[in-house]
Amino acid sequence: MKAVLQRVLWARVIVAGRCVGNIDKGMVILLGVRQGDCVSDVAPFAEKIANLRIFSDAEGKMNRSLVDVEGEALVVSQFTLYGDCRKGRRPGFSAAAGSASAEPVYRQFVERMQDLGVSVATGIFAADMQVELANDGPVTLIVDSDS
Repeated sequence: MKAVLQRVLWARVIVAGRCVGNIDKGMVILLGVRQGDCVSDVAPFAEKIANLRIFSDAEGKMNRSLVDVEGEALVVSQFTLYGDCRKGRRPGFSAAAGSASAEPVYRQFVERMQDLGVSVATGIFAADMQVELANDGPVTLIVDSDS
């Protein structure tokens, strides 16, 4: 799995002109699932993200996690994180898991974040979505389950 994390003041996701998920202060998580990822891989990855200290403490240092600040998460499926741009001018997505295997992993990730006490909003899996947000910082990180 791979995730792009963005610390935000607010965010929302729109599908077909309708807001389907929104959050206040917290984190947008663009989640990509690759071939070979399975639901048993989710728990440590979700725990890493929920407890990653990217929010400021009283001294202004990034010392608090999403759980610590009682922030919210907007989780959006993002197969394009596994786009391969090394050859030609059109990315290839052969490393990304297909919908049938990616969706259970995505759903398990959302559930695990909720189990960790995070209030989670989502987009609609595999839908064409527009994500609006106000970056805070900006703070943007890429987290890979391999690292």
